[in-house]
Amino acid sequence: MLQCLRSQHTLNSGMTDGGFASHPSLSPSSLDFSIHILDQVPSTNETLWTLLADGAPPGTVVIATRQTAGKGQRGRQWDSSPGGLYLSLALTPNLNARDALLLTLCSAWGLATTFRAYNIPVSLKWPNDLILDGYKLGGILTETKIHQGQITKAVVGVGINWSNPVPETGINLQTFLGDCPNPEITSLEMLAALTIWAVASGYQTFDEKGVGTLLPSYQNLMLGIGQTLTVEGSAGVVLGVSNTGELRIRLNESARSHPNSPFPGASSTEIELMPGTINQGYPILRA
Repeated sequence: MLQCLRSQHTLNSGMTDGGFASHPSLSPSSLDFSIHILDQVPSTNETLWTLLADGAPPGTVVIATRQTAGKGQRGRQWDSSPGGLYLSLALTPNLNARDALLLTLCSAWGLATTFRAYNIPVSLKWPNDLILDGYKLGGILTETKIHQGQITKAVVGVGINWSNPVPETGINLQTFLGDCPNPEITSLEMLAALTIWAVASGYQTFDEKGVGTLLPSYQNLMLGIGQTLTVEGSAGVVLGVSNTGELRIRLNESARSHPNSPFPGASSTEIELMPGTINQGYPILRA
């Protein structure tokens, strides 16, 4: 695994828009990863928090073959059978607590951008899902420690389907690459190495260039903009993402003026929603 990580520090020359090619400081000398590879853990996030409490530095990574209590957003169970990638990376972002959601967005953007550099057309479903051919390839769970309104430590957990069984709404990467004549990602170890680099790249782009650079790039990869949906009985349409990572929704004028509307005092037709407020769902595209 470590040898594979070292060998992947130079990505394809086709990577643009904030990728490694535009960040010469992202080199093996400036990234000090300490990688712990384990057979089975309750969750890689939980294991990494324990290591951090014992003094592990930022850049510590936990990878497991299997999780017995893997979880996704809002405590949902994440099926973590062998064959998938289950990985967590520690960061010390020193961000305002209100910007916590941006850590997930920059990680998702870094992953999608990296996959696309390897000819794998991954898109993003707000805020944390990686989508391939209309199906869920993986997801991100970011957890933080906050002191006096600042995020002092963060753990970014990533789960990606490689060869593991997936539900009807899922896809694994090995199956997708099986239809490619010359796949550029050939092993779970290589996938792990690229994932670590991708999350680090996404965070460094956000840290150095700011939300003004991150959000347009994220939204270019985001599915669902223009999608119609219902929020507490009121019809609206997805506009994009706010500067703090919330989902921007424009409500229909009739919904805002309705006497039973949950948004009667809104000064405009636009609202911002946190994750968990609505369920955008997944289209089932297989015949």
